[in-house]
Amino acid sequence: MHWPIFATRLGFAAERIVRAFWPLWIVLASILAALLLGWQDTLPVEVVWVAAVLLVLAAVLTGMIGIRRFDWPTREEAIERLDATMPGRPIAALRDNQAVGATDPASRAVWDAHQRRMAERARMAKPAPADLRLSRRDPYGLRYLALLFLVVGLLFGSFLRVGSVSTLGVPGGADALAEGPVWEGWVEPPAYTGKPTLYLADIPPGTLEVPVNTRITLRVYGEVGALTVTETVSARTEDVGSVADPTQSFDVTQAGRIAIDGPGGAAWNVALIDDLPPTVEVAGPVEADAMGEMSQPFAASDDYEVVAGTATIVLNLDAVDRNYGLATDPDPREPLILDLPMPFTGDRAEFEEALIENLSEHPFARLPVTLTLEVEDALGQIGQSESVEMVLPGRGFFQPVARAVVEQRRDLLWSRDNATRVLQVLKAVSNRPEDLFRSDTTYLRLRFVLRRLENMVRFDQFNAEEQQEIADALWELAIQLEEGTLADARERLRRAQERLSEAIRNGASQEEIAELMQELREATDDYMQMLADQMEPQDGTDQPSQNAESFQFTQDELQALMDRIQELMEEGRMAEAQELLEQYNRLMENLQITQGQQGSGGPQTPGEQAIEDLAETLRDQQGLSDQAFRDLQEQFNPDANSGESQENRGQSGGLGEAPQGQEHQGGSPQQGDGNAPQQGGGQQGQRQGQQSGQGQGGADQPGGRPGPDGQDRTGDGDGSLADRQDALRRELERQRGNLPGAGTPEGDAARESLGRAGRAMDDAEDALRRDDLAEAIDRQAEAMDALRDGIRSLNRALAENQQQQEGQGQEQGSDMAGRPSGDRRDPLGREAGSNGQLGTAESLLGSEELRRRAGEIMDEIRRRSSEQERPEEERRYLRRLLERF
Repeated sequence: MHWPIFATRLGFAAERIVRAFWPLWIVLASILAALLLGWQDTLPVEVVWVAAVLLVLAAVLTGMIGIRRFDWPTREEAIERLDATMPGRPIAALRDNQAVGATDPASRAVWDAHQRRMAERARMAKPAPADLRLSRRDPYGLRYLALLFLVVGLLFGSFLRVGSVSTLGVPGGADALAEGPVWEGWVEPPAYTGKPTLYLADIPPGTLEVPVNTRITLRVYGEVGALTVTETVSARTEDVGSVADPTQSFDVTQAGRIAIDGPGGAAWNVALIDDLPPTVEVAGPVEADAMGEMSQPFAASDDYEVVAGTATIVLNLDAVDRNYGLATDPDPREPLILDLPMPFTGDRAEFEEALIENLSEHPFARLPVTLTLEVEDALGQIGQSESVEMVLPGRGFFQPVARAVVEQRRDLLWSRDNATRVLQVLKAVSNRPEDLFRSDTTYLRLRFVLRRLENMVRFDQFNAEEQQEIADALWELAIQLEEGTLADARERLRRAQERLSEAIRNGASQEEIAELMQELREATDDYMQMLADQMEPQDGTDQPSQNAESFQFTQDELQALMDRIQELMEEGRMAEAQELLEQYNRLMENLQITQGQQGSGGPQTPGEQAIEDLAETLRDQQGLSDQAFRDLQEQFNPDANSGESQENRGQSGGLGEAPQGQEHQGGSPQQGDGNAPQQGGGQQGQRQGQQSGQGQGGADQPGGRPGPDGQDRTGDGDGSLADRQDALRRELERQRGNLPGAGTPEGDAARESLGRAGRAMDDAEDALRRDDLAEAIDRQAEAMDALRDGIRSLNRALAENQQQQEGQGQEQGSDMAGRPSGDRRDPLGREAGSNGQLGTAESLLGSEELRRRAGEIMDEIRRRSSEQERPEEERRYLRRLLERF
């Protein structure tokens, strides 16, 4: 017991000392810090004396207050504190005497047992900890300020300065009382080296190695001239002070000697630590994405740090294929200089980074260039890499007109002498706008740019600024031609993905899940349709690489993936649903639509044949709409297309024989929207692009394509537009009657869309018979939109049917809704497996019927789990089912 009591008493004393004398410690720490920093040598003597008197009075006052407050703890106080830290206060119990029942043996036995227990507990006593906290007594943290002040004095001051306080008020000061001259100095390397500052007096005379640009600071004290400083390391020729100056500072720029001459002096031979120039190299081939953003990796190193770098890109004129617009001598153009990225954090002595830029709009884009990297260290030394030859990446354009515009823009930026040639080529491109432009807006923008370019060339005002202005306008036009409304479809898909992801994180309801999944399906269909509409056969450098790592997936698989996401969300498995959604997002980001291989999928199913027939009907309707549009043009401007009226007949609109083998690609903005996804038959992730003008007349034209009965589908090729529209409507009614998928939501939606298309065709026929071509064109556009909706609905029906057949794992007769024939089903409508047991591989959410049955079962489980008269065991089981599903 003696050691715990003694230790507790010492802690108690330390606690009282801290609480009594902490103001005195603050005053003493402040005095010492001021002396270490040499304030007594820099401030006026009067200020120093006043401050000294005040600080001494403060020290005396706080010391007296501390002495009055301090009371050395007694042994009894220590025992009391120690006893309070133990349960049952055993020390006090041991000091107690039995007051009642001392003569009773039983009572005495109990009391002895209690005393033994308390004695055992007292032997286990540990010293009570002292409470040294001062937060209540020093709420403003003055003790921390004094401590910080003292640390600064210890780091940046010197104990040699403390002695100078004895010279205050003495004539001559330190110089008069010093026994001899003294000096001190500091060696401060540049900050970028990371080396510490050295105190020169601690370095023995001899050889001193320092980095270049090291700062040397020397101070001498005593009689002026008693100590002098000479040096040959700074190479100073101007503003050189006296060697006897009390304070001298200079930078080390060369090897040499530093000497302090006089009593107590020293000398050093200074040698420079070599600072090697930095190095940089290209770390790999350049990479680029489809939008033209390049990523060039590089590696840089230095013995200290790399502070900056540049990449210089110069046109490699010898490697340019000097054909067409590039045959002209190019305008002089400055090299392209880019800043290299530097690491924000970490060591810059050795690192790897990547230069990421999108230079698609630069005149060097998609041309041979040489790339040279340069880096600089803090000393200003330059390191350069070997020049690398490469083709500067740029954005690829796949739409033919956009490619032509971008090519002419390149020629215009190549040389202003190409302006006339570019003007002629673009005029030729825009000669037949109905064949090439999807919208009037892009055509009008091109015509405006051409007129402006023509005026500049005609009046010889085509300077560098005008050249860049026209180039910017052509770039914006090419982007609009390339993307069209694809950007809107992509943005809608992105919003649908984000909303579904947010719903997964927040635990959405069943109704919200169904609504968001439907939105995602529609956005996906629209996006893939727009991709297919803009697909064109590619060649040259714009052809997507077939060697890159890729895989194909069918639209059925994409539909199954979305169905699985919805199933997991409705089952409450949100983490798995989020993972599948991220996989779906990656698929859509890297989606590439390819053109299907005709005839490679084996025999077609009735659904595939129906889609193909509807796509052909859509192309026929497009042709009739084109012919009506041309007739409308000739009504308002008969002389503009003189002689073309007869030639237009029989071209892609299917209006009879095409003379001299001509083909006419429809020119309205709607052309090309008849693409239909190909299901089954091994068609992987493919959409067949519209093939306009297949053959000349005959069965490939609406005017001569035979129907099932062997008769001409759309009537005589020489008939009126109204008659051909009527024949096309009758053919659509026949297809609608033979459409598969009856009784399913998707099949019914397809039939309803085809019904709207038929009514729109009927209205178009009436307008044609009234010779109201404008009204007819509007109704034909409605018919084409309805046909597209019908094709999409039928495609979804086929995808769902195929998914359900795969889930059943066996070949059975089934209707388009995916309801297998058979009598053995479980309560959810699933068919029995091939081994006689009920199968579980089939999706629970394959159709509306299955969803309805699942909902009824869940409602029944909830009802039974709430009935109080049922056994508790049964209710617990039902509650577990609800928690699981």
